[in-house]
Amino acid sequence: MVQAITIDTVPVGNPGNAGELSGDGAGGWGPDRVCGTVGYAYNIGKYEVTAGQYTAFLTAVAATDTYGLYNTNMSNSSYGSGIARAGSAGSYAYSVDPAFVNRPVNYVSFWDACRFANWLNNGQQGAGTTEYGAYTLTSDGINNNTITRNTGAQWAVTSEDEWYKAAYYDPTTGTYFDYPTSSNTAPGQDMADPLPGNNANYYTFSGAYPIDSGKYTTVAGEFQNSDSPYGTFDQGGNVFEWNEAILYGSERGLRGGSFYGDGGNFYGVANLRAAGRDGNDLLGESFAIGFRVSEVPEPVTMATVGLGIAGLGGYIRRRMAR
Repeated sequence: MVQAITIDTVPVGNPGNAGELSGDGAGGWGPDRVCGTVGYAYNIGKYEVTAGQYTAFLTAVAATDTYGLYNTNMSNSSYGSGIARAGSAGSYAYSVDPAFVNRPVNYVSFWDACRFANWLNNGQQGAGTTEYGAYTLTSDGINNNTITRNTGAQWAVTSEDEWYKAAYYDPTTGTYFDYPTSSNTAPGQDMADPLPGNNANYYTFSGAYPIDSGKYTTVAGEFQNSDSPYGTFDQGGNVFEWNEAILYGSERGLRGGSFYGDGGNFYGVANLRAAGRDGNDLLGESFAIGFRVSEVPEPVTMATVGLGIAGLGGYIRRRMAR
């Protein structure tokens, strides 16, 4: 029997907070959208889902791996997740390099993340528990990218608003920070992270790369003094994180930047900014992409969720000019 995993979460209260504009119109990139309004209290993963947690998931549900939850690149012990697979279909066995147990999993698609959330919703049981729960995964819904979170879901891939609020919103002032390190100043890269913090794992042209010698990702919570206002870690840098937003029809949202530069105009620390809305093909699996989950302890009605999405009467503009 697979030992159950624990997802450390932090509570995010202040329901009904105002959102703020993100995207091109806010001095960033991507389609404009008012982000961060959530009409209910929820919990969010304190850390990105780790390779150790994902290995437990694979062990529980992927002896055959019907849905391609494992990517062979995960086994890489430099830029991957350090997750190895042995055996053949029907009896696959999974293990994780001890150096990667607490580093974020990568090479996961959006649907891999949804299946992990379904597994959590279904009590971390075995094969057959990945296709229903938070999301009802059908071939038509996957092919047409129309699948949304089910009413009453307890665990889910974060919505964009859940992710954004936990990363940037300051409940003491009712305003938003520019970076998910509780700062309006671009983070540094100091792994010692002395007080007052404000550091993250991201790429720069001139700095040491990777910053954790031999490993491109850093251990969850490495920057112990650089948490968000609600107490999450690594929402800036390490790996991009999937969210439920649909961008451009065939993409799902990504937030937070990563250890890798994207090859465009927004290298490195710029990807950590609240203003940038990123996305990727929902089947895309990359060394720069992982995910985080959220938990709604008590079911919320669709009316309440709709109220949150509507923005509750307005949004807050950023405190810093772009």
